[in-house]
Amino acid sequence: MPVTALLTATLAVGLEQLLQWSYGPMGVVGLTLLTVGVRSGNHTCSSVGALVLALLLTGPAA
Repeated sequence: MPVTALLTATLAVGLEQLLQWSYGPMGVVGLTLLTVGVRSGNHTCSSVGALVLALLLTGPAA
């Protein structure tokens, strides 16, 4: 069980660093909102996090 927890934590930190490098602080905010919303069952929080990440991934319209 500790190996699984270590791998999960390593993956989470790696994903957070990738988002920070690619999308800046708003990527981390979006990921945090999405994670907190899913874990707590708060649909509003998870929806806002998913929306922030979607807007960052699509980029500017022009």
